[in-house]
Amino acid sequence: MQELKIISRNSPLAMAQANFVKEKINVLYPEFKIKIIGITTIGDKILDKALDKIGGKGLFIKELQQQLLDAEADLAVHSFKDVPVIGFSEFVIPAVLQRGDATDCFISNKYNKLEEMPDGAVLGTSSARRIALIKQHYPNLKIKMLRGNVQTRLSKLDNNEYDGIILASAGLIRLNLDNRIKQKLAANFFIPAPGQGAIAIEVLSSRLDLMLLLANLDDNDTFLATGAEREVGRLIGSDCSVPIGVHAYIIGPNMYITAIVANNETGEFCISSCSGIKVNYLSLAKNIVSQLISSGVEKILNRPINNFNAMNTTSYLSDLGDINDIDIILK
Repeated sequence: MQELKIISRNSPLAMAQANFVKEKINVLYPEFKIKIIGITTIGDKILDKALDKIGGKGLFIKELQQQLLDAEADLAVHSFKDVPVIGFSEFVIPAVLQRGDATDCFISNKYNKLEEMPDGAVLGTSSARRIALIKQHYPNLKIKMLRGNVQTRLSKLDNNEYDGIILASAGLIRLNLDNRIKQKLAANFFIPAPGQGAIAIEVLSSRLDLMLLLANLDDNDTFLATGAEREVGRLIGSDCSVPIGVHAYIIGPNMYITAIVANNETGEFCISSCSGIKVNYLSLAKNIVSQLISSGVEKILNRPINNFNAMNTTSYLSDLGDINDIDIILK
């Protein structure tokens, strides 16, 4: 029996997602024995600082990637929103599983909706994007940093450190904690992070065998939608410190994208939307960024958009198309 080793963060949510991937692989390839290895990353250990102050979301995946490089694991499983939009040539993502709920949600033991929170009520989040959206839509609230895994954050809420908190809906659903959700925040209003709600599988770019094997787990519409979202982020040059939200969804042959970029110091923001044929997802992403530039996003960011005319060579998504096709295109 062949063996595959999955490397994952050892938080309850990450392990639930790794087990979900394991089950999917076993359905397609029952001949594989699959082992899940969980590790605690630096990002999981340092909880008293905002992510953008200690290295960004990449802290959640660097050590997993090192396990791939050291041949201690064959594939890594990530929450796609935690994967930096600019990757390294050593790694590729051959599969993005069918997306779950992309929205953010409000959780509270006191209030049923964000709109019910009174002036000065304490809302927990450490996301630059969420902070920007809260300042835009709910300027009366006091924002307090919130770090840790889902259970840690809920525990802090239950200990009355916060009047409410904002989390990703998908994480609560995957942990069977969706009963804690008081309000889902519409994605066209409280715009999610690029890739939010999706699970990505990462392998070494030298492992063509795994790329072909795992391509059967890829959901094409999720691949296209998250690819568009991440391309907007890549063109903008976003990282954990840039308040950016991008959401793409597909109906039939068409894709609809909305993006927002903000400055949390000045309160300024730009928002843009467009639609078109989904297979043109990279062109749609470029269209969004072009509109943002016209709306003054460079002033908001206080820097030029240097990536706008760069070729898409660093998103490290692998588009295998039909598994029987002999042509393999790496984007």
